[in-house]
Amino acid sequence: MANGRVVQTADRTIGSRQLAALLPAEVLARPGYRSLADALRTLILDGRIALHVRLPAERELAEAVGASRATVTGAYDLLRESGYVRSRRGSGTWTELPDGHRPVGAHALVGADGHGADGEPGIDLAIAAMGAPEGLLADAVARAAPRLPEAARTPGYHPFGLPDLREAVAERFTRRGLPTRPEQILVTSGAQQAFSLVVSLLCRPGDRVVTENPTYANALDALRHARLRTGSIAVSDAGWDMEIAESTLRQTVPRLAYVIPDFHNPTGALMPEEQRLRLLAATRRTGTWLVVDETIADIALDVPAPAPLASLAPRGGADHVVTIGSLSKTHWGGLRVGWVRATAKMITELTAVRVSADMTGSVLDQLVALPLLAGMERSLPARLAELRSRRAALVDSLQRHTPEWSWQVPPGGLSLWVDLGEPVSSALAERAAAAGVHIGRGARFGVDPGTFEHRLRIPYTLPADRLDEGVRRLAAAFHDGVPLPPSVNRPYWVA
Repeated sequence: MANGRVVQTADRTIGSRQLAALLPAEVLARPGYRSLADALRTLILDGRIALHVRLPAERELAEAVGASRATVTGAYDLLRESGYVRSRRGSGTWTELPDGHRPVGAHALVGADGHGADGEPGIDLAIAAMGAPEGLLADAVARAAPRLPEAARTPGYHPFGLPDLREAVAERFTRRGLPTRPEQILVTSGAQQAFSLVVSLLCRPGDRVVTENPTYANALDALRHARLRTGSIAVSDAGWDMEIAESTLRQTVPRLAYVIPDFHNPTGALMPEEQRLRLLAATRRTGTWLVVDETIADIALDVPAPAPLASLAPRGGADHVVTIGSLSKTHWGGLRVGWVRATAKMITELTAVRVSADMTGSVLDQLVALPLLAGMERSLPARLAELRSRRAALVDSLQRHTPEWSWQVPPGGLSLWVDLGEPVSSALAERAAAAGVHIGRGARFGVDPGTFEHRLRIPYTLPADRLDEGVRRLAAAFHDGVPLPPSVNRPYWVA
């Protein structure tokens, strides 16, 4: 058992060695009962140990982690007191959650409709997405309406997607420099479904995969739930270290590599063309499927929108590249339309996997997506101008309220990756939640538990006044004194 996998075995039991392999190195080096309890609690909250799983007996775990039985007994006692495990005589100790907590894997959305402890309206900074453009969605619905009666006379099952929409997505890839045929497109219910389908088709439990670190939190959830062994390629404020990336690919020979080269989520970095070429060549050499997430590729604020990564490959050299995208970030997350671009053979295989899950996508959503996609070049500039304004407003608020924090302004994307200067991200997220602000703590984006505790992802997708109020509350929570202990960390769903 390696880091990055969710433990959920057939008999709902986790072995002592499996559990020890999930624990951070610092806990294994000096296992104290409080640090062990905190580490186990984090694994449960992050969904890396499933709920209702039996933990190892105290003596077995003590041997596996090199601690005394009293240490493990003390850790289990703390977890029982805080509601993270329950014990029954003769049946062992089982994982659970206390009232009011949800695991990250449950995708518990705590949105802007919530309130803080003081009754103030909530501010959702966990979702990096905007509302639908003014009037654009209504116009698209009106344009789709005349086509609905004809569509309604059919059974409504289009497992590959509506032919017109597949053709429109293929044409857009071609205009962006990647010649694409409609049979190379599968329409999905958003990019997350697209990624999950690709993982389900290409990977089996125990396979090695590589992602950037940090990376999109919900993609990490999908990999963990698929029980894959996850390696990582670091992405810092300076971008990708391609030498390390090539070395990681060469040494691990992963089945799949997942990357966000265009305004990377959460850092906002843009991968240079030379590094894209090296990544293409390295994954081809190792026989690794390269899954490119283009969900944010069109959110180019200070530079031209990049061409698809696969377009840089020599003729016939991109068959191992799978590209996914959606309309969620450019238009509206409530419109569940995404796509996969791959070889025609893979699209057929993906569709067979998709049919076993949900048969087909919403015809109505796809009819609405057609005019939105057709008019994207006309509507997108206003969207980008609004995001530039909101990005400037967020930067101004941070400079006024939290001058001790640091960040880099990305050339595109939807958020800032803010350095707090100290590892208090989870505690700050908890304090902020009490004030009605929901935020993506840094650890949600890390491949390994406990990493990026000095970071917050702060989107600039809300109106300027809401952003300023959100930052003001964050600053108040940050300056409110000693950080909360890890025992009360509460995760929130992020997008």
